[in-house]
Amino acid sequence: MPSYLVSIGLEVHTQINTRSKMFCACRAHYGEPPNSLTCPVCLGLPGALPVLNRGAIEKTILTGLMLGCEIPPLSKWDRKNYFYPDMPKNYQLSQFDLPLCEGGGVPLYDLAYPKDAQKDIAQPGKVVRLTRIHLEEDVAKSTHHQNDTTIDFNRAGTPLMEIVSEPELESPEETAAYLNSLRQILNYGGVSDADMEKGQLRCDVNVSVRPEGQDELGVKIELKNMNSVSAVRRALHYEIDRQITALEHGETLIQSTRRWDDDLGETQLMRTKEFAHDYRYLPDPDLLPVRTGALLEKVRPLVPELPHQKIARYESDFGITHYDASVIASDLDLSAYFEQAANTLLEREDLHLKSPAKRVANLIINDLLAALNESEKPITKCPLSAAALAELVTLIDGGKISGKQGKEVFAEMFASGRGAAEIVKEKGMEQVSDTGALETFITQAIDANPDVVQQVKDGNEKSINFLTGQVMKLSKGQANPQLVGQMLRDRLSN
Repeated sequence: MPSYLVSIGLEVHTQINTRSKMFCACRAHYGEPPNSLTCPVCLGLPGALPVLNRGAIEKTILTGLMLGCEIPPLSKWDRKNYFYPDMPKNYQLSQFDLPLCEGGGVPLYDLAYPKDAQKDIAQPGKVVRLTRIHLEEDVAKSTHHQNDTTIDFNRAGTPLMEIVSEPELESPEETAAYLNSLRQILNYGGVSDADMEKGQLRCDVNVSVRPEGQDELGVKIELKNMNSVSAVRRALHYEIDRQITALEHGETLIQSTRRWDDDLGETQLMRTKEFAHDYRYLPDPDLLPVRTGALLEKVRPLVPELPHQKIARYESDFGITHYDASVIASDLDLSAYFEQAANTLLEREDLHLKSPAKRVANLIINDLLAALNESEKPITKCPLSAAALAELVTLIDGGKISGKQGKEVFAEMFASGRGAAEIVKEKGMEQVSDTGALETFITQAIDANPDVVQQVKDGNEKSINFLTGQVMKLSKGQANPQLVGQMLRDRLSN
C-alpha cells in the first residue's frame, strides 16, 4: 500500500476592524439588529457609487508588512461576478491581478499547535509562504431555515482581507498552527480581533493527496466557509482519509467544493469544478487604482514587535525560558501585564532580588492563568493588578513569606482584590528572619535529634532537611527555611 503526501492551502478571510465599511460610511459593527446598518451602497441599489476606505487599505498594507510581503506600487479593483442572494449587485468588489500585497509568509509558532501535537512538531520553525493578500468587501450573512432563508446586510460591505497561502501545509495540526499563529499576528497589529465565533475570521481550505514520489499535486478539494480551528482540524482528518480511501479503491477524484457537517462528522459535496475564470473578473470602472507609495511610508513605522521578536527579547532581557516567554507572548494583553510587573521590580533600586522576572513569569503561568481559566476571565478583567503581583514577588523573594505561603496569599488576592502585605499581616504569615530568634529554635531542634545531627556531621546532607523541618514546626511555619538551612550548616560544620 503506497504512502500519501498531503498538501493544504488556505484562503483566510479576515474582517478589518475599521469604524466604517469598505465602500460606504455605514458603521461596521457586530451584534446590531438585522439590516440596521445599511445604505444604498452596501445594499447594491442602482446608481449608488462606492468610495474607498483609506483606513482599510492602510491596515491591509500593515498586515502585509508584518508578514513580510512585497507591496506593489500600484493596486486596482475588480468586479468578481456571481449571482447569489447575499450579493445583490451580482458582483463583489475585490482585487484580481493587482493585489495590495504579494509573497510573504506565516511563521508557525510552537504553542500555536494543538496541545496534543506540541511535543511532536514535524518541522519546528516552519514558515508557510503566502501567495498574496487582497482587499474586498464582505457579503451579507445568509441564515438557512427549514423552508426559507433570511439575509442580514449589516455585514455586507465590511472590509475583508483575503490571505492566500501556498499549498505548503502538510497536516491538520500544521493547519491549526497556521490559523492560530496568523490570528496572533493580526491581534498584535491591531488589524482585526479575528474572532471566529463572530465571523471575523473564516477560511476556505484546499486539500489534496498524492502518492509519495509524485511531484504533481493531487486533485484539489475545497472545504468551504470553515469557522473554527477545531472544526478545520476535524474536517481535514476526515477529508484526507476519504481521499486516500477513494484512491486506494481506484476511484478518480474530481475537483470540487465540499462543506463540513460537524454533527455528522463528514464532508458533503456542494458543487464540482470551480475556477477563477468562472467569476469573469472585470476592472471596476467606478474605483481608481491605488498608488501605495505614500500609504506605505505612513504605515511602515506602525509595524509592531511581533510574537517571535518579543519571545527573543524576553529571553535575553528578562532571562526567562523560551517556553515561558512563548506562553506570555501568545497574548498581547498578557505580555503587557507581565512587562509591567517585571519592570516594576527591576526599576526599584532598593530591592536586591535574585530573578524577579522569572518569579513573575512563574506566578503568571502556574497560578494566574489557572485562576483566570477557572473563573472564565480574560487577563483584561483580572482582579489582580500587575503592581499587586509585583508586591507579592517582593515578599516571596525577599524572604518575608515562603513560596508555599505565597500561593495561599495569591489565592486570597485573586479572590478579594486585596494587597499581599495586608493579607500577610492579617494572617500573621511573615517569616521569622531574625537570627537571634532562629538560633533558639535551631538549638532546640539540635538538642532533640542527636542521631540526625551526627548523620549531618558524617556528610549526609539530606539530614539537614529533616532538621529544617523540625525548626519550621517549632516556629509554627514562620521561620525562613533558606536561612534556617544555612544556619544549620554553619552551626554543624564547626
